Amino acid sequence: MPFIKIWIHAVWATKNRAPLLEKSLRKSVISHIRENAKAKNIYIDSIDGYVDHLHCLISLKGEQNISRIMQLIKGESSFWINQQKRIPDRFAWQTEFFSVSVG
Repeated sequence: MPFIKIWIHAVWATKNRAPLLEKSLRKSVISHIRENAKAKNIYIDSIDGYVDHLHCLISLKGEQNISRIMQLIKGESSFWINQQKRIPDRFAWQTEFFSVSVG
């Protein structure tokens, strides 16, 4: 069995960098992302952010790729935020994200 340990620092922002992630919402979104990632076998070492973005450190496994992981994290979390109706308008992340390997 191969040993693969690739660390990715990923950053993604709210649509148009809107400052929607006030502290209590940000904390609940981060908690939800952690739970969702764990259920999908995505290992997030750390995650934090500010009012207009989040960033996290992810350990990729051999069968995973960053595009799919980001699709799962961003898509499900925006769906959850909208379902919770924690902001007055529809929530969305920007389609793009930043990722870089770290070691």
